[in-house]
Amino acid sequence: MLPSEKLDLILRRFEEIGHRLTEGVDPSAFSALSRELSELDPVAGAIRSSRALASEIADLEQLLADPATDADMRGLAEEELPRLKTQLVEAETNLRLALLPRDAADEKGAILEIRAGTGGDEASLFAGDLFRMYQKYAEKRGWTLELISASEGTMGGFKEIIAQVSGKGVFARLKFESGTHRVQRVPTTETQGRIHTSAATVAVLPEAAEVDMRIDDGDLRIDTMRAGGAGGQHVNKTESAIRITHIPSGIVVMMQEERSQHRNKAKAMDILRSRLYDLERQKLDDARAADRRSQVGSGDRSERIRTYNFPQGRVSDHRINLTLYKIDKVMEGEALDEILDSLIADHQARLLAESDEGGR
Repeated sequence: MLPSEKLDLILRRFEEIGHRLTEGVDPSAFSALSRELSELDPVAGAIRSSRALASEIADLEQLLADPATDADMRGLAEEELPRLKTQLVEAETNLRLALLPRDAADEKGAILEIRAGTGGDEASLFAGDLFRMYQKYAEKRGWTLELISASEGTMGGFKEIIAQVSGKGVFARLKFESGTHRVQRVPTTETQGRIHTSAATVAVLPEAAEVDMRIDDGDLRIDTMRAGGAGGQHVNKTESAIRITHIPSGIVVMMQEERSQHRNKAKAMDILRSRLYDLERQKLDDARAADRRSQVGSGDRSERIRTYNFPQGRVSDHRINLTLYKIDKVMEGEALDEILDSLIADHQARLLAESDEGGR
């Protein structure tokens, strides 16, 4: 926890910004100050709440220490004190959470990439199921999901599907979904009722604006080609497909969903920008916590993070040993928050533990 004088500085800054905004400032300053006020608001509220509770506790303890306090007042104070002390512990925890460094990408939208892994056609079907789960979850939260590109599987589902999810706090909620998702179920093509295991990988990248990730044109190789696959005569006559190679990183993005070369290039650049931004974030994460094995916050997507067992009706998240016996509600996007809330709480607990160790 920060010393009291530093908490005082935060409160003074919060009040100062409020006064400046009330008095009126130029538009450019207004935007920056409003953003800072929004960030400080939960911190200021947590400071005031914990201090108010500490003050009430001090008053009650003073009352109990006074021999002149009558029996009725003493009884009320003794009854109230434990409740206030419990509330103070909660308020101080909330304050510590509010003071933790914020992930700059949390309020951003996200690029959602789902790819079929091991398991053939069943993996493609599962990738499609995961996409629909996130699609329904986005709808429930009032987010906008726009399909960027899709490669369909031979029996349905998707070999690969990429979408842009826009809304407030999208990345903060979905960033813990990055990893390998495993499914255990009896495929529709299975005649002997055997359970098959297959997998799909999910990558959630923070949406990066040009100000977040500037790309030197000299680092790019851009190739145009005729779009392949279905699309009629038009795509066979024009070179609308775009392949962009970022030479320093080796990242390649290909886009052929649109008939317009310009639109394909714009979408490909959006994906490239997000992948490079995510790459930089991963490097920072690795540098800050090289000894942390947890997938959460590290960007390591190589290990299995969750299993969806349809015969048993359960979903198990292996990072936090959480199992829910409500697979239908999870796949409908209804119970996904129960998993995400637990992952976020676990992540915050780890940050608090690291903060405590760093302060010793």
